[in-house]
Amino acid sequence: MARTRPPVDTKQQPGFATMAAICLVLLYGPILVLMVFSLNSGKIVMHWEGVSLHWYAVAFQDADFHSAAKNTMIIAVTATVVSTAAATLAAIGMTRVRPWKGLTAAFMVINLPLMVPEIVTAVATLSFFALIAGAFGINLGIGNLIIAHTVFCIPFAYMPIRARLEDMDLTLDHAAADLYAPPWKTFRRITLPLLVPGIMSGAALAFIVSFDDFTITQLVAGPGQTTLPLFIWNQIRRPMTPEVNAISTILLSVSILLVAVSFLITRRRR
Repeated sequence: MARTRPPVDTKQQPGFATMAAICLVLLYGPILVLMVFSLNSGKIVMHWEGVSLHWYAVAFQDADFHSAAKNTMIIAVTATVVSTAAATLAAIGMTRVRPWKGLTAAFMVINLPLMVPEIVTAVATLSFFALIAGAFGINLGIGNLIIAHTVFCIPFAYMPIRARLEDMDLTLDHAAADLYAPPWKTFRRITLPLLVPGIMSGAALAFIVSFDDFTITQLVAGPGQTTLPLFIWNQIRRPMTPEVNAISTILLSVSILLVAVSFLITRRRR
């Protein structure tokens, strides 16, 4: 009788700890440097002169920063709501029904933005809106950005919601059907409350993807449609001050907060 080999503990392999430490330093070292130098009191970005919150005050008093933050929130919130609703309907239609012809193809189409390089998606989106504007004279302004972000965010919202639906036991649904509950009431009273953690997790991911997006926004945005990532990009093309570090730290803090919320929701669900 062959002996069963014990499972290999990757953490005990030679060099694992060293490689892990190197990866952590390379990933988070620059972020830590950015956050530290956002507290620099001097006018030179990478020349330390002391601790101060001066550049945070400068950032919050900047009218262009306020405008960019307003645009970012309008786009991100709208894209999150619409993409999460669409992702929820798609997930229900692909998991809570009998398998139908074309299910695999539909799954691939929904998740295609995750596999296609973002620059390709950005160029394709720009070409599409340019075609619509040329053929019909339609230009939705900031609505173009909202549509682009919504479509791009759908797969990010879809994956956690689908995972939640696949983990849910159908016993309660069957019990409701046995008690003559109509499908809509079963969904509202049973399925939806159990699905809320997945929806919240998907919404958090969709929001952070839209909030941080640069590539698609750079190509699709028109005059007066600057978002925070574009604002930072425009700032670094000028003589830089620690204000850029302060704004980047604010953006980073929001991203970390939302990722942590999504993680905690997913962990609680499990």
